[in-house]
Amino acid sequence: MKQSIFIISLLSVSFLFTPNVFAASSEVTWTDYKSYRDIDPGNEGRKQFRERTFKDLEKHFAKLAANLPEDHTLKIDVTDVDLAGDTNAAGINRTRIIKQLYSPRMNFSYQLLDAKGGLVKSEDVVIRDMNFMSGRLKYRNTSLPYEKKMLDDWFESTFKELVVSK
Repeated sequence: MKQSIFIISLLSVSFLFTPNVFAASSEVTWTDYKSYRDIDPGNEGRKQFRERTFKDLEKHFAKLAANLPEDHTLKIDVTDVDLAGDTNAAGINRTRIIKQLYSPRMNFSYQLLDAKGGLVKSEDVVIRDMNFMSGRLKYRNTSLPYEKKMLDDWFESTFKELVVSK
């Protein structure tokens, strides 16, 4: 009896992860990251901060791509990042100060490929959110909240006709 309950529970939990199997995937390339406009960590180590920031943004791109048709691949080549805020304005403590003056910005190109590798859509993109401090902040309790919202807005306007409802 205990074994059958365990198996049923295990199968039930596995169904929670099933939608991700049928979603599009994403691949992110960080081109010439040393020349990015602002990926300054403040007091934290540069390499550790950069790797954590890139990993977080890659996860967000994957989350967005999961809304695209299955077997599609969203390839992104990031060429510049300017995080919201500025560390130079902080003085000796080198913490990131968020002010309306220092808006987030990203430059990248993307290719959306279908299951056979055919090009569905591509574009060179420069996005910037000058009003990043206005309105409701969806990602209030996560890292890079302004950048994620900016990417959400770009994704919604770029792929609105391709988004698969779940």
